[in-house]
Amino acid sequence: MRPPMKPLKPLDEALAELLGHATPLAGTDTVTTFDADGRVLAQGCSSVLQVPPIDNSAMDGYAVRCADVAAVGLALPVSQRIAAGSAGEPLQAGTAARIFTGAPVPAGADAILMQEDCEALADGRVRVNAVPRPGQWIRRAGEDITRGAVVLQAGTRLTPAELGLAASIGLAQLQVARRPRVALFSTGDELVMPGDVPPEQMRPGAIYNSNRFFLRAMLLRLGCEVSDFGIVPDRRDATIAALRQASNAHDLILTSGGVSVGEEDHIKPAVESLGTLDLWQIAMKPGKPFAYGRVGAAHFMGLPGNPVSSFLTFALLVRPFVLRLQGVQDVAPQSMAVRADFTWPKADKRREFLRVRHNTTGGLDLFDNQSSGVLTSAAWGDGVVDNPAGQTIAPGDTVRFIAFSELLS
Repeated sequence: MRPPMKPLKPLDEALAELLGHATPLAGTDTVTTFDADGRVLAQGCSSVLQVPPIDNSAMDGYAVRCADVAAVGLALPVSQRIAAGSAGEPLQAGTAARIFTGAPVPAGADAILMQEDCEALADGRVRVNAVPRPGQWIRRAGEDITRGAVVLQAGTRLTPAELGLAASIGLAQLQVARRPRVALFSTGDELVMPGDVPPEQMRPGAIYNSNRFFLRAMLLRLGCEVSDFGIVPDRRDATIAALRQASNAHDLILTSGGVSVGEEDHIKPAVESLGTLDLWQIAMKPGKPFAYGRVGAAHFMGLPGNPVSSFLTFALLVRPFVLRLQGVQDVAPQSMAVRADFTWPKADKRREFLRVRHNTTGGLDLFDNQSSGVLTSAAWGDGVVDNPAGQTIAPGDTVRFIAFSELLS
């Protein structure tokens, strides 16, 4: 008699359990700020200076005293010219200083008139065609960053904006989390690599290994070092050998296929022979079968073989796990409320992730075929609708949309 099936594990519960195992990796790297895009800060960054360092002009124009320009049409002599990178003299009363963007505001000046509101006269004076307000177009010292402020927190995943911010406080190098080392392989005698066999020579039942390509790409986007172990035959001895080799010098072993309990699914007994394994049936569609365990010191994750199932379980479970290994705390993808322009009449007992894309009127269209084997749906769409279990959708309903840009970054 077969043992009773375990109840399906809610996705949020599975993710919480996974993240509980994701202790940040030991060790850091020191990299130049130029090369730190996408890396995760291991050490916070504080500023020893203020930015801007002094009051400076936000515009090309003229520095003036507001008291000297009480009415439109007045003409003031231009007493000096101040370019960015140079320092001017204190502004004499009754004069204006020609000034350029980023140049220090001279002492005594309390406003900048942009050059569009001024007219340079042939006699060296400038006619003022607007009445300035005190402080206008002046960027105050420290208005961006104050001295001693923590500018970037440890655990920040660096983007181009953060790199510029680090550079603005003088940091040429950054301490970052080391890259997770991931061993990747697929299982299945039916799998063939593109380029090895032409389409017209494919044997009956053979398919090209698409999972290997998108999983490797997603791991690289997350900053991982990937060792590609290729395709492992559907034999227990071969699976054990691959797992044993992959557990050496890797933080995570990631596989696709073979995580069910059929006679040709060897991942479960192979992992259990070398370590520990929890085989979960997750209440999500697509993507029910999922495995987590340990092989030696390495984490193990087994994804389903169907491409959309593998794609989405990676995005929703593996991605946050890998980010947490690097010290990122906020690993949840951002979602937004969007109008559905489609019908989903049949509710499912599992939480569903429907492939959709935005249309020209701001709503969401549904890909016709939501099968777990139709990878076209992921290439066509720009995100998924996170649809709760038991929920139907009618045109005009507000749904929870998660963009692929959130899940793939």
